[in-house]
Amino acid sequence: MKIFRRILRVLLVGFILVNAVAAFQAYKLTRFYDSAPAKVRPEQQSLWYKTKAVLFGVNMPKSKNTIFPDSSFETIYFKTDDSIKLEAWYMKDSAAKGTVILFHGHGGSKSGVLDEAYYFKSLDYNVLMVDFRAHGGSEGNACTIGYNESADVKAAYEYISAKGEKNIFLWGTSLGASTIIKAIHDYDIKPKKIILEMPFGSLLEAVKGRVRVMGLSQEPISSLLAFWGGVEHGFFAFDYKPCDYAKKITCPVLLQWGTQDPRVTKSEIDCIYNNLSMKNKKLMIYKDAGHESLCQNSPEEWEKEIEDFLVK
Repeated sequence: MKIFRRILRVLLVGFILVNAVAAFQAYKLTRFYDSAPAKVRPEQQSLWYKTKAVLFGVNMPKSKNTIFPDSSFETIYFKTDDSIKLEAWYMKDSAAKGTVILFHGHGGSKSGVLDEAYYFKSLDYNVLMVDFRAHGGSEGNACTIGYNESADVKAAYEYISAKGEKNIFLWGTSLGASTIIKAIHDYDIKPKKIILEMPFGSLLEAVKGRVRVMGLSQEPISSLLAFWGGVEHGFFAFDYKPCDYAKKITCPVLLQWGTQDPRVTKSEIDCIYNNLSMKNKKLMIYKDAGHESLCQNSPEEWEKEIEDFLVK
């Protein structure tokens, strides 16, 4: 009996330690810091640095806007329903066909979608580039991988709608794409059309994608990180499923993905596409693209798909 009790104690201690480490890691993975030090290359990491990283995570630096538009633009600010002040760049023309609102990926900023913005502008659309909360010039340091960020999409949509704009288009990549899906589900906003690039199918799958590129075993690490990340931010992570939310979308959709994407799987993309109920939908697959800017990877293909979709 003593041996049995000791085994149980060891197992209990191990269970508590594993969950404590997962909770620390989830906390650090969902926050960005202005004062965080620059990332240390793996070959330069000391044993103590690696040990701390494994046990407690590392502070991730908040993204910055290091490149600015080369044409006239206005820096604007607006608040979300939960009082987060967002920063955006607005490029407009009085004779525009409509407005495209752009949303970047996790850890990025509006600087990173300038190439896409320039192309939309060349097609005679106004452009609004938004920094999600905890990114770029926007307030906050906590990122919920799209759960609360759906309010950011709503705030940007309402800002443009309040200007009397009827033709509002949404474009997003990775986190931006999945968050657009959730915003439509949560707030019933009505964009004219949406363009989704590399959206993840669920929060759990998004975490699996991150763990996968780190070369680690996906389970139980992914489930533990997702669970504790949700607990720390006040929601049940396993219910967060853009794949299911896609059923509520009614406007035309262009869904795009690259076959070399290590983070988002084809099954996630297929799930989202199959749950889109409208007739005007298209899945475009780029053979040599990974989890990256499709505009930069395959500019001719990307521009053709975007123009064809917008003019239909």
